[in-house]
Amino acid sequence: MLLHVGAFVLDIDSKQATPWHKLAPRTRILCTLLFVFATVLTPDGHWWTWGIYGLALICLLLLSRVTLLVLLKRLAVEFTFIGVVLLGTLFRGGGEILWSWGPIQVTTVGLTVLGSVTLKALLSLSILNLLTLTTSVTALLHALLELKTPPLLVAILASMYRYISVLIGEFNAMRRAAESRNLMNSNRSIRLIVGNTIGALFIRTYDRGNLVYQAMLSRGYQGVPPMVEKVSSGGRYDVVALSLTVILALLGQAIYWRK
Repeated sequence: MLLHVGAFVLDIDSKQATPWHKLAPRTRILCTLLFVFATVLTPDGHWWTWGIYGLALICLLLLSRVTLLVLLKRLAVEFTFIGVVLLGTLFRGGGEILWSWGPIQVTTVGLTVLGSVTLKALLSLSILNLLTLTTSVTALLHALLELKTPPLLVAILASMYRYISVLIGEFNAMRRAAESRNLMNSNRSIRLIVGNTIGALFIRTYDRGNLVYQAMLSRGYQGVPPMVEKVSSGGRYDVVALSLTVILALLGQAIYWRK
């Protein structure tokens, strides 16, 4: 089940000592956003541009010493959700027809769009996962505040992160209770138990979430978790990192400017 995948472990590599980790959290966010915007705004079929971006991303993954197995698991989970959207782009009309079956057609334009959207999603999700794996959630939230993100939005993100662990914990407790009573011994019973569990889960997590919120208020919660760890405040390395990101984005686009 998805809850057993390491996809929900957000910041397991945040304690590494690499040049990427030495950057201020807000700088990592800005570099990530610049890379994502440069990737998704690239027109379809610009394969050399994505090749340059992909090579730079591989170097960054090796430099940051991120746990590749966890990264691949998270990408696999995310691609299960966007796979239907990606498959829909294959049947876009236009260009030469390569295969057809009734009203369904696969064309050269459809293949180009499918490959382009897949590469955009892969590169964007990879660097976003890299950001969340190598930066603690508290540091990310405070970096968003430093970047003038609305405090209410940051508070919502903080609550989502805090309560998803409550949701997972309640689900695992109910699953273990069902397994200890031998109620999940067939596919039919598993579907029945999981369906009933999901319904009861909302009621249990509502009560548990209220208790957690009261506990947070009693400990001085004011919308964003307090910073415990010491993070970099920025410096010349951050300027260099942002400059290199801008140069990379422009370099990838410059290949097609002359055409």
